Amino acid sequence: MTQLINIGFGNIVNSDKIVAIIAPDSAPAKRLVQNSKETGNVVDATQGRRTRAVIITDSAHVILSALLPETISGRYKGEDNE
Repeated sequence: MTQLINIGFGNIVNSDKIVAIIAPDSAPAKRLVQNSKETGNVVDATQGRRTRAVIITDSAHVILSALLPETISGRYKGEDNE
């Protein structure tokens, strides 16, 4: 069964497609986001707010979220269902 995760502001991601959820602070994460922007594989779901989590999918798309990685992970585990 497909589980959908709310990543903030009404944006939802299919949990089966998520490979990793990382913090955007490290240099490799910043490089990944920049390279994905150049190739057009970024989905910005921050609604103009600060990026606090970078979600990497199995299709090489990168999704930016304003929620913390811990919050998204908790929603994936079912601890916080909205």
